[in-house]
Amino acid sequence: MLKIVPDPPRPIHSLEHILTQATDYALCAATVAHQALLLEPKSPASTLIMASLHEMEALRVLLESALIEVQLQNEAGACH
Repeated sequence: MLKIVPDPPRPIHSLEHILTQATDYALCAATVAHQALLLEPKSPASTLIMASLHEMEALRVLLESALIEVQLQNEAGACH
C-alpha cells in the first residue's frame, strides 16, 4: 500500500550521524597509531604514540556516550 503522505525528509547530517562518523574516525586514528607503535616499538616517538592512543580511546568513549544519549532521546521522542 502506498502512503498518501510521505515521511518528512531526514536531515542528512543529523547529530547521530555526525557522532557515528566521529567515532569511526577516532577508531581509525587509534588503529593507525597502534600500527605505528607495532612497527617501531623502540622509536623515541613511541611514548608520544602511546599518549595519543590513550587520548583517542578517551575520545572514542566520550563519543560513544554522546551517541547513546542521542539514540535514547530519539527513542523517547518516538514513543510519545
